[in-house]
Amino acid sequence: MEKKLIVITGGSKGIGKALVEKFSSLGFDVASCARDLDPLMKVKEEMEARYGNHVHVMAADLARKEEVSLFVGFVGKTGLPVDILVNNTGRFIPGLLHDEPDGVLEELLATNLTSAYHMTRGLVPGMQANRRGHIFNICSTASLMAYPSGGSYCISKFALYGMSKVFREELKGDGIRVTSVLPGATLTASWEGVDLPPDRFVKPEDVAEMIAATYALSHRSVVEDLVIRPQLGDL
Repeated sequence: MEKKLIVITGGSKGIGKALVEKFSSLGFDVASCARDLDPLMKVKEEMEARYGNHVHVMAADLARKEEVSLFVGFVGKTGLPVDILVNNTGRFIPGLLHDEPDGVLEELLATNLTSAYHMTRGLVPGMQANRRGHIFNICSTASLMAYPSGGSYCISKFALYGMSKVFREELKGDGIRVTSVLPGATLTASWEGVDLPPDRFVKPEDVAEMIAATYALSHRSVVEDLVIRPQLGDL
């Protein structure tokens, strides 16, 4: 039986780490990257010891186009076709558009949008050749509605959601499914230090569970938008 490969950007913590664990438990090999390799190596060692799969990791800052290209090449060296791509890399910098520091917009667009653009363009040809694949773009409820102090983060997530819609239209005839994942406030490093109880946040593991369930549908169906909010509502 051929091994299946999932590519997860930003797999060292939060939703990315939860995805590495979920799909490792399902028998997938994993390829992942993060800017800091040490935490990702710990995830790799833990998953391989627990599930017996291969977790291929490298350090990469996907805000830099040349490092996206290096990671795409790294994925190719696994020798496995890509079944799933999860564009998860992201960053949140709070602020107001009219007074946030110069450069924040460019930084967040590079991390939250163009990284996913170049990753998808790098891996889609292989999916097209195999007539299969599923792309998940980790957007946000901020892709649907701006919120106070969201600043350029909201712009980047609106843009990622729009890009996801374009890829959905372009790739549906190639047997490739595209899903926009729109979590509300999720208990990740972005919220460290906030004085709120854990039950006000979505669990990263819940996002991973829903992505796995969405992937498991027959190829006759696709979940285009996957919106997940805290039970008590948005923060």
